[in-house]
Amino acid sequence: MSWDGKKILVVGLGKSGRAAAAVLARLGARVTACDRQLINEDEIRDLIQNGVELVLGGYPEVAALGPHLVITSPGVPAWEPPLAEARRQGIPVWSELELAYRMLPPGVRIAAITGTNGKTTTTALCGRILQDAGLPVVVGGNIGTPLVEEIPAIVPKGYVVCEVSSFQLETVTSFRPRVAVILNITPDHLDRHGDMDGYIAAKARLMAFQEPDDFAVLNYDDDATRSLAARTKARVLFFSRRRQVEPGAYLKEGVLCVNLGGGEVRLCHRTELALKGDHNLENCLAASLVALSLGVEPGQLTATLKTFPGVPHRLERVAEINGVLYINDSKGTNPEATMKAIDAYPNPLILIAGGRNKGSDFTALAEKMTGRVKFLVLVGEAAGELEQAARRAGIEDIYRAQSFEDAVLEAVRQAVPGDIVMLSPACASWDMFKNYEERGELFKTIVRELAGKCGEGGNRHAPQGGAH
Repeated sequence: MSWDGKKILVVGLGKSGRAAAAVLARLGARVTACDRQLINEDEIRDLIQNGVELVLGGYPEVAALGPHLVITSPGVPAWEPPLAEARRQGIPVWSELELAYRMLPPGVRIAAITGTNGKTTTTALCGRILQDAGLPVVVGGNIGTPLVEEIPAIVPKGYVVCEVSSFQLETVTSFRPRVAVILNITPDHLDRHGDMDGYIAAKARLMAFQEPDDFAVLNYDDDATRSLAARTKARVLFFSRRRQVEPGAYLKEGVLCVNLGGGEVRLCHRTELALKGDHNLENCLAASLVALSLGVEPGQLTATLKTFPGVPHRLERVAEINGVLYINDSKGTNPEATMKAIDAYPNPLILIAGGRNKGSDFTALAEKMTGRVKFLVLVGEAAGELEQAARRAGIEDIYRAQSFEDAVLEAVRQAVPGDIVMLSPACASWDMFKNYEERGELFKTIVRELAGKCGEGGNRHAPQGGAH
């Protein structure tokens, strides 16, 4: 497709919006990019240099602009005026993911991974497996680098592994992965999708354009995810840690096994996995199905499963200071993720939680804390909601922090040898930070400065741990 002279409107100047605008401008499109917020000049310098017309602090009139196409950032809801107006006028609205898909060279095989929890770890693991197998692979999407930026690095008949969010899937119109993975679906982003049915429908769009020679990898143990098998034309491969599923991946006498129809393949015992925890066992089962369906040899797959350490901000071991272990799980942005983090360790926990609620109910999380969290430190917009839920569950040792730094230092004061101080907020970071990465990096900085003052610096910093 030629972009030369095409009039494109990009709505939202988050990471993916900026990437789409810059790429399209370099391809000769006449790009207007807008955001209802004012944007720091450093973040849009590339757009200015590429001749992108910017509208900041508001939106342009779509009718006056007359774009051929609208590209929307994931963070912009469908009801925002320029998107609603474009649809009324019959102007196509694509996500950056859809744009990138249409720019791919021929023959590229895509593994696309979504789910409420676990998608970042599973995406990174799948990418590492293919890389270790010597295949030409690019990893991108919601995991950090917009896929459209990676197009020059993708070769014909190569591989792409991408993390995909429900926000991105709302505006795909032809995106067809060779392997679509849905890890789990639990309440999240209900402020955006309206209710669980809307959220499930958004996730199911990952499979909407698949054909019978594609694969849909689904979690059999998750009712909502299992039910999506009826919504796809693709060949369904289930994974389960509770029962033997064929064709699929499962746990048998503690051993990870896969059977795609040609007989059982035993990979390794669960104790040999580098990633720990039941949630990571599920991620490894799903990644195994992706790898084998794309032709990776079982021996190579097993080697990576035994060595892959996880990703930053997911149960990341930061330091051990005076017998207290510090864990950064800043990417735990919903109650289900934090519940899994709590289950990952048997030690007494001092938990730091709070941020912006995305429409979640904290009741089940509070019940999970009971008997496991010895002291709860709350911060951010949702601190009051979390405190109410925790007190209803019988938790009394609670501290409301005035700042993030205050929260971390109070957790440090409460910890004794054998405890774990864990940041796992169960909320989004947007009330205090740009993203969960910034929140996690600040946590690590504070902890490492404390380690230095205690004389337990770099040699006590543990390697990265597991991830959801």
